[in-house]
Amino acid sequence: MRQRKDTHVFDLPVQELRRGYLSDIYFWREKITLEHHNLNPEVTMQVFQKEDAVLCGVDETVAVLKLATGKYTDYETAYKLFDKLIGLKANARRQFLEDYDAYLKTIEKKMEISKQLDELWESGYEQLKVEALYDGDAISPWETVMHITGNASHFAHLETVYLGILARRTKIARNVRRVVDAANGKKVLYFPARFDHWAVQGGDGYAAHIGGAAGVSTNAQTQWWGANASGTVPHALIAAVGGDTVKAVTLFGETYPEVDLVALVDFDNDCVGTSLKCCEVLGDRLWGVRLDTSESLVDKSIVPEMQNFNPVGVTPRLVELTRQTLDRHGYGHVKIIVSGGFNPDRIAAFEKHQVPVDVYGVGNYLMGGVNAFTADIVRVEGRPCAKVGRKYNPNPRLERVKF
Repeated sequence: MRQRKDTHVFDLPVQELRRGYLSDIYFWREKITLEHHNLNPEVTMQVFQKEDAVLCGVDETVAVLKLATGKYTDYETAYKLFDKLIGLKANARRQFLEDYDAYLKTIEKKMEISKQLDELWESGYEQLKVEALYDGDAISPWETVMHITGNASHFAHLETVYLGILARRTKIARNVRRVVDAANGKKVLYFPARFDHWAVQGGDGYAAHIGGAAGVSTNAQTQWWGANASGTVPHALIAAVGGDTVKAVTLFGETYPEVDLVALVDFDNDCVGTSLKCCEVLGDRLWGVRLDTSESLVDKSIVPEMQNFNPVGVTPRLVELTRQTLDRHGYGHVKIIVSGGFNPDRIAAFEKHQVPVDVYGVGNYLMGGVNAFTADIVRVEGRPCAKVGRKYNPNPRLERVKF
């Protein structure tokens, strides 16, 4: 039986979700309008998107529904408490830097306010019926990925949040899967942390894992699925020790003897020569070399061979020369990692020509594009009711969510 992730994994901002603080205002106003007029229609919300993709974000969506479906028993009091909570959060950020004792007291007040809000919240999750696909499922354009059936006034305010979750997570999983498929069974490392805000790393790392990435570069990216971050010696360390790559890699290896040691070998724009020097000093300790030549540079070893190919960046010929040189000197165990501007088309071209790459590191491409989701009410009180162009679309692959 396939398993879904537990709600606590996602570390959700519960009070903000319940109050509609993270939602488009019109969805909150929809909820309040229904409640104000004592309208409690049972609706079926249908969720879909329009691409061939790898679905991700379902378990996180269910966690949002579980924690934030319902209503306040006293809205006037809840509003005041929530505003106070937000004010305390702002104060805490300032006090953390200026007055730590005051900060601790503010945190205690926040916890007390949060407890009072919990006591005013009446959960409606137990009355929902949620049917959904699983994270990692391949999905088709227009395929229904989720049905949410229940009292509309209980979950109307959550539409913005769960559509955003599904859009972000599925985009990352889709992009990673495209790269993984192009890599033809070779490992793909997920390296785009520097291209987006730090706060998205936990969910993005999980989505990358769902998409098939073999590794990620930050510990935060492993938080939801359990792994260890990996990476190479950075250019900054090489520069900090005077531009000596061998010295930097040696020091790094001594500091972290338990990690697979990978040398970044383009600092002097001589990937072949630097790779060989690292191998000669480090021998069996060296797990791999990473070629990361800028797309505006031609590596020194390529200059004598420049003919009828684009010589800039990490070229197939640069990889071949590196492999041939290492093998000739008895370092066949050393893996070759390539990075810098790789995408599915470029990887597919490398694979087509059997370029001897062992691992692909991919960054910026994995953040690109949009994978938008849409949610529509398609049934009301069990009867068809949807805007023109939409209709109830059952999917036999959906499974009832049970927590």
